[in-house]
Amino acid sequence: MVRIIVTLIGLYALLLTKTGFAFVNVTATVDKNPVVVSESFVLTVTADDDINTNALDTSPLMQDFIVGRTSVSTQTSMINFKTTRTTKWSTVLIAREAGTKIIPPLTVDSAVTQPITLNVLAASDPQASKQQDLFITTDISAKEVYVQQQLTLTVKLHFAAELKRGSLTEPSLTGANITQIGKDKEADTIINGRRYRVIERTYAISPQQSGEFTLKSPIFSGEIMQPSTRRNGFLSFAETKPVSVIGEEIPLTIRPIPADYQGAWLPSELLSIHQEWQPTPDNFIVGEPITRIITLTAAGLSEEQLPDIEMAMPEGLKVYPDQAELHTGLNNERLVSQKVKNFAIVANKAGVYQLPEIIIPWWNTVTNQYQQAVIPAQTITVNANPEQIAQAPISLASEMPDLNAQSDSTTKTVTVYQSTWLQWLFLALWLITSFAWFITYIRRNKSSSSTTKTTKINDNYLALLAACKQHNGEQALAILVPWYNSMVDKKISTIADINHHTQHDTLISAINDLQQCTYSKNTQPWLGDDLMKAVIAVNKQPTISSSQTFAINP
Repeated sequence: MVRIIVTLIGLYALLLTKTGFAFVNVTATVDKNPVVVSESFVLTVTADDDINTNALDTSPLMQDFIVGRTSVSTQTSMINFKTTRTTKWSTVLIAREAGTKIIPPLTVDSAVTQPITLNVLAASDPQASKQQDLFITTDISAKEVYVQQQLTLTVKLHFAAELKRGSLTEPSLTGANITQIGKDKEADTIINGRRYRVIERTYAISPQQSGEFTLKSPIFSGEIMQPSTRRNGFLSFAETKPVSVIGEEIPLTIRPIPADYQGAWLPSELLSIHQEWQPTPDNFIVGEPITRIITLTAAGLSEEQLPDIEMAMPEGLKVYPDQAELHTGLNNERLVSQKVKNFAIVANKAGVYQLPEIIIPWWNTVTNQYQQAVIPAQTITVNANPEQIAQAPISLASEMPDLNAQSDSTTKTVTVYQSTWLQWLFLALWLITSFAWFITYIRRNKSSSSTTKTTKINDNYLALLAACKQHNGEQALAILVPWYNSMVDKKISTIADINHHTQHDTLISAINDLQQCTYSKNTQPWLGDDLMKAVIAVNKQPTISSSQTFAINP
């Protein structure tokens, strides 16, 4: 008897389960109709039972629509002891093209939805502006470019609804480097009487392969706020709606590098190079640094594509190049890049020097011709340092008295006796006196030369002047000790030793200023003019002998 009751209960439960599956009702709806190409809408599929969340098959939608994310929610409610269960799928769709489209029947387990006829409007349709809460516009600088030629893409996201959150992907192009330029810009505009908030973003695109390609515009995905559909206003909250929008695809033609082109490939609408001198070219002096500033400007190239600027120097000139400064910006919706490089030039002797020309080959994308940006060869004259000439030691030959003349004068006052031995005695005494006078002169000349002021020009001195001219504090700190060691017999090892050893207050002050600018927490740019003047002044002083000692504080 018990077995019969259990069997009947089991059969009844199975009958109820099968009946439940048979009576599952599934419906499909869209949040708006018509819709606009490239703008999202939401397809909602609802089943009036607790169904497996993976039961919905969306693959039939992919033929005519871009299928976005699908969110699933379940709800259970009990009214008058009657339990109701609901499973809801919300899928974001974007129509691929305009026209009349059919959302096909969708299967949820054994149930099938009814098809939906959808009217898809083109973006240019006058009715589209009334439908769009969100859309993207794009503007590209050119649709036909050369390999590695920069083009700019401006993307504008327009939205009339309130955004809660969202993200904008980057555009994509096969075999291309894509970089955002600058920061996003925001503005308001009115289109067909409707106010839109606009977010603008600009990209620099550099194709690396030739051929026919399609530039895929960015896709925006996010959520917008919408009024609540709940009847109870006290408990109602603002609801969000998932949205997605995509810009139009842009066909591009990428040309290859011309077969007869020679040199580094630089495709540009405009490329120029020019120079500046500090001081002016008619005021160059031995031992004083000259700054030559070379500026290379190109339109349609990124700063990474600009070639290195090299400058050959004739013998007698030393060059100390500084690190190049790179700048990138937009001018009339075109990418403009610039490279500025400073060269410190120091001459170690006076003369006339021929600087070779600087040539940068490039390809004019407007005229489709090979061109060259050139700084012509230039002749500069370096004058001798007036202080160096005035302090140059007098040569020994100019101060040496004429021994032959003295001997003639002495011979005239000596009476020559017939005695031969007296003549030899006089000659011996004269030779001894002349030799003693010569030794005394040599010692006196060495003593005076040790106190003669001369300008000592060496590599460390020239490099230190160049670092000061370029306001390069780190390089100046590294060269100070080797430069000072070239002036003293007793070598030092630290900058603190220079401050203890030197008697030049201006040099001490300039070094302290350099250290403060370099090591203090409140960093500020260091200017090397004061240190350069102090170094030039100290370098003119006589070499300090080893007898002058100094003490180092512990």
